[in-house]
Order: sequence, then C-alpha cells, then structure tokens
Amino acid sequence: MRSPLRRLGPATVLATVLAFVLALFGMAPQATAADPAPAELTFTADAATTTPGGTVQLSMTLTNNRTYDVWFVYQTIDPTWLTTQRPDLKYSFTGCALATAAGSTPCAGTGPADLGANYGATVPPGQSRTVTLTLQVAPDSGCNGNIGFYSYYYAEFSDSESAGGGPVYTPETRVLCA
Repeated sequence: MRSPLRRLGPATVLATVLAFVLALFGMAPQATAADPAPAELTFTADAATTTPGGTVQLSMTLTNNRTYDVWFVYQTIDPTWLTTQRPDLKYSFTGCALATAAGSTPCAGTGPADLGANYGATVPPGQSRTVTLTLQVAPDSGCNGNIGFYSYYYAEFSDSESAGGGPVYTPETRVLCA
C-alpha cells in the first residue's frame, strides 16, 4: 500500500508541514477584527422637523480613534444635490459653536465651508470634539422639502499619518408648512 503523502507530491507535503509548524508555534496569520476608522465623523440634529422661520441645531462630532493626537482637521459641509434643486427652499447657517469642558465657545474657523479649525485641535486619543451649526430656515421658505448635507474631512495625526473620509451624510431635516 502506498503512503498518502507520496500521492500529494513534495511541494504539497512541504507546504502542509510548514503550515502545521507555523500553527504549532503561533506564527500563522490570524484573522483580526477590523481596525476602527482613525477618525470618525458623526452627525446629529436636535429636531427631525422644522417649519419656515424655524431653526435646527446640527451637531458634528469628530472622534479620534488613534493612539496619536489629531493635529489638524479640514472639513467641508455642502448641501446634497436634491437640496440644491429646490429653488423655493431658503436657509442659512446663522451660528457655529464648539462644545468645550468650560461650555460652548464660538467657532474659530471660517464657517460652514471650512469647519476643520473649529474642532479646536489637538484632539487627544480616544476623545471627541463637537461643533454645532445653527441652521435657520427663512420665514418665506418653501415647504415639504428635505434639507440634507454631506461632508468630507481630512485629519492629520501627530505620528505624521493622515486619514480622509466621506462623503458623510447628515440626518435629513424635513421642512414642513406651518
């Protein structure tokens, strides 16, 4: 009777033995859980609906999931294509604030077009910063439309690495007639 190993061939036997030895000594590649995003951007709104003349607080939270500080953040916020297709929909950002341990402070950046400076970098590992924009719907704005935004961001870390993300979409705010 012939040995089963002779039928496999020398290359197959060598690969099998090598895999067994690596597994025996714990050197075999192992499946690992997916690493979290180095920086994560999330959105919340204080209200799901508003009316013409109303306001909604749109908060964006940047979380540093790395083991190094975030040194620099660049972020944009732009209306979705469907939002731009509503000529009767009138709104603007009328305020911007950074949440700090001592309370809310006005944003330091140039406004909703460039929100990165508003996060008050550096952001230490495992910590978050939240920026809140006040979205004001004009009193003469059209009704029954959604206001939606998307955002891209770029973060640089103190270990000279960088991470980008997006598009990140906001929750949509329904503008209802009063």
